[in-house]
Amino acid sequence: MSSFPALRLSNLPLFPLNATLFPQGRLPLRVFEVRYLDLMGRCHKAGAPFGVVTLTAGRELLVPGAPPEQMQSVGTLAHIESLQQTQPGLLHVVCRGDQRFRIDARRRLRHGLWVADVTLLEHDRVVALPPDLEMTARALRQVHERTAPAAGQARYDEAGWVANRWAELLPLPLGTQYQLLALDNPLIRLEVIGDWLARAGICA
Repeated sequence: MSSFPALRLSNLPLFPLNATLFPQGRLPLRVFEVRYLDLMGRCHKAGAPFGVVTLTAGRELLVPGAPPEQMQSVGTLAHIESLQQTQPGLLHVVCRGDQRFRIDARRRLRHGLWVADVTLLEHDRVVALPPDLEMTARALRQVHERTAPAAGQARYDEAGWVANRWAELLPLPLGTQYQLLALDNPLIRLEVIGDWLARAGICA
């Protein structure tokens, strides 16, 4: 049984997207809707997080008269790393994924912003890569060397970190990305990724 104490947050603002943010992942956002412009400004000023959740139905853009967005129950806290206003009513934001959470209750405010009461989920256990999955880390390092250095502190020896970075890189269906995020066991997450890499011929 986990000794992690259940920590809850109330009224966490949500940002539903056709994307999945993983812990330690980097997510650029182009923000122009009024409901999110104010949110980003407040979070940036206070150093407070917001929650990124994956959409299951509905659009990222607020459409008058459209049904409310539907979203998955597990999301990721996002902290703003940089915020630039390039023109009035447009923000370019880069945020970093932190801890996962599970939505306990959510509600839509009058101006369209969603807020939720959430329970934070335990950080991934530090699990070393088993010998049969070490090739996933080697291949990831090679990708980073060819394209760009791993953002943040690289942890090629940790199963969860390697799995999360591959989940961001691979052209996985959105539903599959979410299923990986929702897995609590980082080793199982990496095993699933390893199967994808083998089928793609990246790791034989």
